[in-house]
Amino acid sequence: MTMSQTFPSILGFDPGDIPTDLWIGGRWIKGRGGDPIVVTDPSTGQEISRVQNASVEDALDAVTAAQDALPGWSATPPRKRSEILRRCYELMTERAAMLASLISLENGKSLGDAKGEVAYAAEFFRWFAEEAVRLNGELYNAPSGANRILLGHKPMGVSVLVTPWNFPAAMATRKIAPALAAGCTCVLKPATETPLTAYALAEIYAEAGVPDGVVNVLTTGRSGTAVSAMLHDPRVRKLSFTGSTEVGRVLLREASDCVVSCSMELGGNAPFLVFEDADLDAAIDGAMVAKMRNGGEACTAANRFLVHSDIADAFAGGLAKRMDALKIDVGYDATTGCGPLINRDAMDRIGGLVEDAVARGAHCLAGGKPLDRPGFYFPPTVLANVPDGAEITSAEIFGPVAAISTFRTEEEAIARANSTEYGLISYVYTRDLARGLRVSEAMDSGMVGLNRGVVSDPAAPFGGSKQSGLGREGSHHGILEFCEVQYIAAEW
Repeated sequence: MTMSQTFPSILGFDPGDIPTDLWIGGRWIKGRGGDPIVVTDPSTGQEISRVQNASVEDALDAVTAAQDALPGWSATPPRKRSEILRRCYELMTERAAMLASLISLENGKSLGDAKGEVAYAAEFFRWFAEEAVRLNGELYNAPSGANRILLGHKPMGVSVLVTPWNFPAAMATRKIAPALAAGCTCVLKPATETPLTAYALAEIYAEAGVPDGVVNVLTTGRSGTAVSAMLHDPRVRKLSFTGSTEVGRVLLREASDCVVSCSMELGGNAPFLVFEDADLDAAIDGAMVAKMRNGGEACTAANRFLVHSDIADAFAGGLAKRMDALKIDVGYDATTGCGPLINRDAMDRIGGLVEDAVARGAHCLAGGKPLDRPGFYFPPTVLANVPDGAEITSAEIFGPVAAISTFRTEEEAIARANSTEYGLISYVYTRDLARGLRVSEAMDSGMVGLNRGVVSDPAAPFGGSKQSGLGREGSHHGILEFCEVQYIAAEW
């Protein structure tokens, strides 16, 4: 069947209606970067659409549009900016069903996960609509008594926002909403695997009243070159990037040439600690959320399950039963529990990690091999008794594989949990509140889920330590990432 014969009846809308041009200066324009970029449905391997390919010149045109719009937007009263952001939230909520189906189509995640993402993504507009009018300054006396110290916040300026494919709506709104709330303008470069969601949202921003040039969206097959050119343009003052630590290191070097302020949300290798006194059912419930949200393709996904040896068999058996029961199918089928991975490379890489672990002595209790069908499917997999030397213990899995190892003492659990260059998030399960807080504080990570399998919340500061990133997104901290503090020494 052709795309037009297959997709609309399942999704309830025609993917051909989604814009595919670049959104620059409030206009849809053609790219000058060569052949269009093919967008593929991971559930079937079929082509969905082709989007425009931006050149370096297009990227710099987007910077120009953002710079031209900056004086007017930064001077817009906070209340008006707030009302526009609130309208973005309302429109996203009204169109949640369409946006969720679109995310499932181009990303592969289950429709349930996609609906959750749309709600989460929209919430950033509601949260930062409220923060836009609460960007308060400070006034106090200098200790010498000679003058007053007056502090205010100014928008940082033109911001380049680079987002990944795994949360095509939420990773964009988590950056765009605080940037606009602070009075900044921006250029968004979404991942080429999932650009359609970004373009669908661009229409919503325009309808909500975001002025021309305040948000620009472009896709390019030359991401490194285009982003580098923007970072070396003196009009760009902020970079906010979500992606791998490897790419983050490169962008930090690029940004250093012009001393561009950077916020980085990078890779993770999250430990999931289960102590012997934990509520086993609650721990398995939490593991299913922490591991299987977005099919494991999340930086917050539990990567290393460290379980006390007294309950390891019961935990592994219970988790395997739950994982094995998930229906594996196309993402946009409402009954799907686990959709496909993003592409064949991801499927092959995860297969290699599982094969290495089993070869080193791990026991496969569920899944273990890619499915022989169109699309990019790897079944939910549970590996028990994973040895420390297995590659899967140090790699960011980014897929539906739970690797379980055991520990005996609290000290051992903490040491093993922290034995990684990453420090994004940790999970701790125990009935002992004192132990839970003690272990949580000992985790070398920016976030901890204590008896919870999910921590993401627009009202909370999202970010990591070590090589998992710099800065925070969400909460009041999120808007400050797009602000310069200005100090005025005043005397009266």
